[in-house]
Amino acid sequence: MADNSVAWESTGDNVELRPEPIRDVAKIKVIGIGGGGSNAVSRMFKEKLECVEYYALNTDAQHLFRCDVAHRISLGGEVTRGLGAGAQPDIGRQAAEESRGDIEAAVKGADMVFLAVGMGGGTGTGAAPVVAEIAKLAGALTIAVVSKPFSFESQARRKNADEGIERLREHVDTLITIPNDRLLELNDAKDEAFTWEEALKTADSVLHQGIQAIAEVVTVPGEINVDFADIRTILANAGPAWLAIGRGKGEHRAADAAKQATQSPLLDIAMDGARRILFVITGGNTLTLREVQEAANVIQGMADPEANIIFGTSRDSKLDDEVKITMVAASFPVFNDNYKQREEDFQRLLEETVTQTEEELDVPSFLRKQSTSSRWGIFK
Repeated sequence: MADNSVAWESTGDNVELRPEPIRDVAKIKVIGIGGGGSNAVSRMFKEKLECVEYYALNTDAQHLFRCDVAHRISLGGEVTRGLGAGAQPDIGRQAAEESRGDIEAAVKGADMVFLAVGMGGGTGTGAAPVVAEIAKLAGALTIAVVSKPFSFESQARRKNADEGIERLREHVDTLITIPNDRLLELNDAKDEAFTWEEALKTADSVLHQGIQAIAEVVTVPGEINVDFADIRTILANAGPAWLAIGRGKGEHRAADAAKQATQSPLLDIAMDGARRILFVITGGNTLTLREVQEAANVIQGMADPEANIIFGTSRDSKLDDEVKITMVAASFPVFNDNYKQREEDFQRLLEETVTQTEEELDVPSFLRKQSTSSRWGIFK
């Protein structure tokens, strides 16, 4: 990272420059789990960042062998014998548990772990919560980017995905969900000749772009850098989040890209409810700071007035005269309130259960409070 780097941050009505201290580069690991996740990571590895380690985890040995990544882990040799999980998430979970030691070694020392997962099958759906749990226990900021099956896929696959996402949510800081149906609303997918293979590649590509943009802005020097502390501020314990991508060309390309991102079909909820927003502006060598500020002002104008907005830039010479914005919107009140209510309901249920048990056992009253606090200390 450059010594004299700077970052931009929203501070109310204006966007201001602030100095960024000299620091070590955060250690980032990207882990693709199952077929879809491994495909996405293989795509990323072709454009790999020097400071990022890439892993593919799968129960299907043949598919894993074809993955072009530096690190490959075959999950559950005893459970699956390298033949896959057979679309059974429980087999995927067992395979990950069997390979827990290998996974622990993979995430060791990471500051940030990205999980790329196509939900609905056996390996990704079942193994992802186990991998996420291990990464969190290792102290890494853990971000999952997952895709949901198309509505025309089997009911069993969609049910697997929904249940897997619920389990995964308990073990990650941020869960970015990409409904594959929404991919069909993107411009490239509106062509009637759009094939199934192209749809899957589009899903992989969105996973790739989202993870790569965040990782790149932390590790690659640019005019506007984002450090790991910024990322943690936005994404730590953020819960459900949405990923949006916008592109623009011409005179107002940056502002147009920002508008497209804020109106992206990938957003499942109005972004003006988001209390945390991270976005990355990617452009060629002609990208100017004025354009960056124009884009920032567009997104700031669409966001909650109290939102914490952090953003950075990265360079991609292949974009030429095009500008791309990748945005993560998180901390929506509707979800935060629901989670708070669920935790309160769970706490009340636990206390009622403990009280009922103590009454049945005729536990002396002076011991009851001590029993409750020690047994359920996680809620202190």
